[in-house]
Amino acid sequence: MRIICLRALALSALAGALWAHHSPSAEFDMTKKTVVTGTLTKVDWVNPHINVFVDAKGAAGTEAWRLESNPPSWFRRVGTARADFAKAIGQTVTVESNRAKDGTTFGYMMKITFQDGTSMELVAPDVAAAGK
Repeated sequence: MRIICLRALALSALAGALWAHHSPSAEFDMTKKTVVTGTLTKVDWVNPHINVFVDAKGAAGTEAWRLESNPPSWFRRVGTARADFAKAIGQTVTVESNRAKDGTTFGYMMKITFQDGTSMELVAPDVAAAGK
């Protein structure tokens, strides 16, 4: 009986972890492309996904965008470091993203173009993992 309880507990913990990590299409409308141009204000370099924050001009004034991206390990694999984003804070960036299904100023970053003209095209984490 004790072994059955331990197995059930382990399976429930695993299920929680699997639920927490989702496909981008679970939260974002992959058919709704949005381009955001504004000032890069912050980068959260955290697991499971980094987030970049951009203040952009909108119809009602400044819109604070949060743009989710791939995990830090993906960026390290392609040769990009936290410092590459940190040096761009305060600069104008253009981000191509897929907008959140709820229509808020939340998106999934697909490409970022920095002020100096360099850009980085991103691949969804599930596609990147499949390409290992």
